[in-house]
Amino acid sequence: MTYIVNDNCIRCKLMDCVEVCPVDCFYEGENMLVIHPDECIDCGVCEPECPVEAIVPDTEPGLEKWLELNADYAEKWPNITRIGTPPEDADEWRGKPDKFQYFSSKPGKGD
Repeated sequence: MTYIVNDNCIRCKLMDCVEVCPVDCFYEGENMLVIHPDECIDCGVCEPECPVEAIVPDTEPGLEKWLELNADYAEKWPNITRIGTPPEDADEWRGKPDKFQYFSSKPGKGD
C-alpha cells in the first residue's frame, strides 16, 4: 500500500501535508502535489493533515489512474519539503468535483 494524491488537490495545493512527511516523498506540480509511491513508507501522517481530503490510500477502489499519475509525475516534478504559498484562489476550488480537467503537467518550483 501507498498513499496517493487525487484531484481534490488540483487548484487547491494547500501543502499542509508536506511538512509532516518523514521521508519527503511529495513532488510539486504547477497546481497540485503528488506522492512518489516508491518512496512513501505508508505511515499515513499526511492523510489527516490534508484539509481537502486529497490524500488517500491506494487500496480504495478506482484509484489506478491516480496511482499511475502520482508515480509518473513524481519522476518529473521537483521535490518539495516545506509548505509553500497556496494559490490565491485555493479556497474557491475546495470541494469542487471533477477537477482533473484543470490538471497541469507543468512542474512547480520545489524547494
